[in-house]
Amino acid sequence: HPALSVSRAALLPPPGGPGDAAGQALPVESRPFTSYGSALHIALPQAPRAGQLLTLLIDYEAGEGPGVCWLSPEQTAGKQKPYMYTQGQAVLNRSFFPCFDTPSVKFTYSATVKVPEGFTAVMSATSWEKQKDNTFVFKMSQPISSYLIALVVGDIVSADVGPRSRVWAEPCLIEAAKKEYDGVIEEFLVVGEKLFGPYVWGRYDILFMPPSFPFGGMENPCLTFVTPCLLAGDRSLVDVIIHEISHSWFGNLVTNATWGEFWLNEGFTMYAQRRISTEVYGLPYTCLEAATGRALLRQHMDTTGEDHPLNKLRVVIEPGLWGVNPDDTYNETPYEKGYCFVSYLAHLVGNQSKFDAFLQAYVNRFKFQSITADDTLGFFLEYFPELKEKGVDSIPGFEFDRWLNTPGWPPYLPDLSPGQQLMRPADELAELWAADSLNMEAIEAVDITGWRTYQLIYFLDQVLQKSPLPEGNVKRLSKMYPKISKAQNAELRLRWCQIVLKNNLEAEYSKVKDFLHSQGKQKYTLPLYRAMWGGSEATRALAMETFSATAPQLHVNVQNYVKKILGLESAE
Repeated sequence: HPALSVSRAALLPPPGGPGDAAGQALPVESRPFTSYGSALHIALPQAPRAGQLLTLLIDYEAGEGPGVCWLSPEQTAGKQKPYMYTQGQAVLNRSFFPCFDTPSVKFTYSATVKVPEGFTAVMSATSWEKQKDNTFVFKMSQPISSYLIALVVGDIVSADVGPRSRVWAEPCLIEAAKKEYDGVIEEFLVVGEKLFGPYVWGRYDILFMPPSFPFGGMENPCLTFVTPCLLAGDRSLVDVIIHEISHSWFGNLVTNATWGEFWLNEGFTMYAQRRISTEVYGLPYTCLEAATGRALLRQHMDTTGEDHPLNKLRVVIEPGLWGVNPDDTYNETPYEKGYCFVSYLAHLVGNQSKFDAFLQAYVNRFKFQSITADDTLGFFLEYFPELKEKGVDSIPGFEFDRWLNTPGWPPYLPDLSPGQQLMRPADELAELWAADSLNMEAIEAVDITGWRTYQLIYFLDQVLQKSPLPEGNVKRLSKMYPKISKAQNAELRLRWCQIVLKNNLEAEYSKVKDFLHSQGKQKYTLPLYRAMWGGSEATRALAMETFSATAPQLHVNVQNYVKKILGLESAE
C-alpha cells in the first residue's frame, strides 16, 4: 500500500548457520498492481530450490494507511486515552505490514509489540504473554489468511465469561460486557462443535470496540472484534456473536480463495449461525431472524436493481489498475443469497442430519485451506453420488451455474413458515397502524410487552414498508410504544429512525442525529444517510449538519461512502 514505506530488505543466514547476522542487502522495488496496492519486488541473489526455507528481513514503516485506525480520546467510550486498532478485511492489511494480502495464502505468525505505560496490546493469536517494559509477545500457531491478523492497543481490561472465553473492553464498559455475555459464549461454542466439529482456535475472546468501529463484528481468530452496539442490556443481540463464532469453521478454517467468492465465507456462516440458533432458540425464532435478513436482501436489490453485477454470488474482481476494490463489493448478496444457495443444497439432500454430517465432512476435508466454489460444489456432488447421478447441478432454473453467475433474486427461498406464529401478530399490528382511521380498540388489544427483539424488528420492517403512514399515525405509534421509540437497542433505533425519516416526523429528527452521533457502524450509518438524502429539504440539511459534526469519528471507508451519498467529492 502506498501508505507503507519499505526502507530495506535483506536475506538472513539460515538459523544457526554461518553468515552475517545483519544479512545480505537485497534490491527492492515497488511495481504498479492495482489502485489499492502495489507489488513489492525483492530480488534474491540466486533462484531458491523448491522447499528451501528463506528468512527475509523487511524494514518498513506504517501507520498512515486505511488498515490502521487511530482514535483520539473523544472517539473512545472512556474519552480519556487514545486507541488504535487494525482492520484487515478485505485488502487493508497491506497498509499494516508487508504480506501476501490475498485470502488464498495462509501462514502462522508471531509478533512483539511494545506499547506506552497505561496501555495494553491484544492480537488475534493463540497465545500472548506480557513481558517487561510493557512489551507483549503473540503467537498464532494455526495457519490463517492475512486479513485475519489484527492488533488493538488501548486502555482495555478483561473479565472471564466462560472456561475458554473472556471479554475485553474499556474499563467503563467491562461490567456491562461481562453481564451481557457471562455464560452464553460457551453454550454457542458447544453447539457449534457438535454440529461442525472441533473448535481448533483454543480461546474465543470478544473485544468490545470503540463506537466508531464500522462493522457489527470482525471474526479475528481467538479474538472477535464487535461493536459496542451489542451491549443492549438484555442479551437481545447475541445472534451477531453466533455469526462470528460460526466463522470459526466457515471463513477462518475453510476460506474463500478470492474475494469474488465471498459467499463461501458468508453464505455458509449465515447457514451455520441459523443452525446454532435453531438448536438454542428454536425454529420459529430463527425463521423470524432469517425473515429480517431476507427483507435486507430485498431492500438492497431494490436499491441497486436486481440485475446489478454485484447481485451474483460469483463477482468478477478484475486484477489490474482499473479493477474493482474488493472492499467496495461488500453488500447483502453474499450473506443472504449465499444463505439461500446453501439452504438449496440442504433442500436437495432433504434430510437435516445428513446435511449436518456433510458440513462436518466439508470442514474436515478443507480445513486450513483456501478454496473456490468449484471445490465446494465438487465435494458436495462427490459426497452425495446419488445426487450427482440425478444431475442436480443442472435442474432447469436452479442450475449451480445460474446461482453463481446470474445476478438477481435467489431462485430458491427456504421455507420460513415456522416463523409465522411470531410474524402473523406483527403483520396484523402493522396493518392496523397503516389504516386511515386507527382502530385503537384493536390496537390496544395487542400486548407487545412479551415480544422479543426480532419480533419488534419484523414489526418495524412492516411499518417501514407501509410508510409513509396516514397523517398523525406515527406520532401516536411513538407515544403508544416508548419501548420502541425510546429504545436503546441499536437494531430498533435504526428502524425507528428510518420510520421517522420516511414519515417526515420532524419532532423526532433529533433521534436520528443522536443515533448517528452515538456510533459509526456502516450497516446503520449508510441507510440513514440514504434516507435523509432521498427525503425533504429538511432531511437533507439534517444529513449535512450531522455529517459535518460526526465525520471525524467515522472510519475512513464509511466517511467516503457517506460523501458519495451526499454528492460530496469522495476523498481518494
